[in-house]
Amino acid sequence: MHADDVSLHSLIGSKTATDPAFVFEGQPISRAEFSRKVEQTTAWLAAQGIGNGDVVAIWLVNRVEWIALLFAAARLGAVVAAVNTRYRSAEVAHLLKLSGAKLLVMEAAFRAIDFAAILADIARDVVPALQKLAVVGADAIPAQWPCIQFDAFDQPYPSAPTQDDVDLPVLLYTTSGTTKGPKLVAHSQRTLATHANSVAKALQLSPPHHSLLAMLPFCGTFGMTSLLGFIAAGAAVHALDAFEAAPALTILSERKITHTFGSDEMFRRILALTDAPRPFPHLEVCGFAAFQPGWRELANEADARGMPLHGLYGSSEVQALFAIARASDAFADRIEGGGWPMSPDAKVRIRDTETGELAADGISGEIEIRAPSCFLGYFNNPEATRDAITADGFFRTGDIGRLRDDAFVYETRAGDAMRLGGFLVGPGEIEDELKLCAGVADAQVVAVDLEGQARCVAFVIPAGAPPQQETLVARLRERLAGYKIPARIYAVDTFPVTDSANGVKIQRVRLRAMAMERIAAE
Repeated sequence: MHADDVSLHSLIGSKTATDPAFVFEGQPISRAEFSRKVEQTTAWLAAQGIGNGDVVAIWLVNRVEWIALLFAAARLGAVVAAVNTRYRSAEVAHLLKLSGAKLLVMEAAFRAIDFAAILADIARDVVPALQKLAVVGADAIPAQWPCIQFDAFDQPYPSAPTQDDVDLPVLLYTTSGTTKGPKLVAHSQRTLATHANSVAKALQLSPPHHSLLAMLPFCGTFGMTSLLGFIAAGAAVHALDAFEAAPALTILSERKITHTFGSDEMFRRILALTDAPRPFPHLEVCGFAAFQPGWRELANEADARGMPLHGLYGSSEVQALFAIARASDAFADRIEGGGWPMSPDAKVRIRDTETGELAADGISGEIEIRAPSCFLGYFNNPEATRDAITADGFFRTGDIGRLRDDAFVYETRAGDAMRLGGFLVGPGEIEDELKLCAGVADAQVVAVDLEGQARCVAFVIPAGAPPQQETLVARLRERLAGYKIPARIYAVDTFPVTDSANGVKIQRVRLRAMAMERIAAE
């Protein structure tokens, strides 16, 4: 395949594409207009000194500027680091430092989020590579760094020479880390565009007949992959700047949307807003990730009301929508996580975690994947990359599943990572922040089911007098996203441990049981 066919720019050149390409907040944007915006943004980035290998961090809600910046960075050989809009100071600082971002393009504020205030809590010497801020939709903000307004669409800038290299990193996603914070997953134009075309083909998308409601954040692979798949197909994308059930319901109904993707909780909230027996007659596929208890009951209700939920599978490393259930699958199979790989070139196998041998159909083990959608590696972390890839080139997912005919079933996440607020979170990230708090000598964090939601509970060993839970929570709220804040913080003298040949191990299963016992006692 020619390099031009696997560039991001190639995705917007479909001859059968429909217009508008995008609708943001009711404003249509044609493909020609989007192409112009990419050209303008490419010139703007070059004027800011961004070139080959430079990293641009994007801390924006779902805007056309987000996509234009990604496509423009690709034209210059630059790299985009996607920043979750729910991140707070510690998380933003970690990502900026790890990526070596030279420029941060950001919101000033959105709804209740004061981005400028969050940034003010980051010391300049913590992120030495950062040189400049650019604010979208507002004047420059007072900051420790030089700050300008993002005006690429309003001011003419000299055109810049482009140098697409489809096999170099172009987009960095964050993924769960086991210690101080997330790792950065690097994808190239080739991995992104090849997978986008696979998604368009596998879903048999037709520009005149299909459309997407993009209600997931572009900063994550779930939102970005679905977006790129529909761009590749030439089908229209209706985007929410951030998810809210009411506008999602309106767009699904009025715009005759055929496809959308989200968490089980998103679909639950949309259905709760309407009493209509079958409110979405045009919906064909609702790909969903099951994060909350009761998702099977939700799938039954949704199916009865004409909202066909399809289980799927993905990760930052292999991209979202790596696999999806087919409409022809039996209902019980259709709602399971996993499914059929989108790419005919993808390979999935299961390794028995006890014997280390490859497992037969129906036997559970660790899912291993080799596919065109696989990542280049963890950015600036060759050791973690080596640990994640087998000798014959399969990615060790850390997920448990089993093969079923030519499809596979995702069962659970191996290890200790927690699914909180729809995001995979390493407990060490929260533990390290707790250990920085006054009065805390050590900390451990586990996830529990609390009133139907996955929440985390912390256990701390005090350094002196036990610290107040309210004080600890207040400090964590300054440093971490809301979904990472423990629902309970309990003081203990010691953690339950097991001595083994490999050292002392924390009994997280026992900690989870202790958490549920204490919550029940309340």
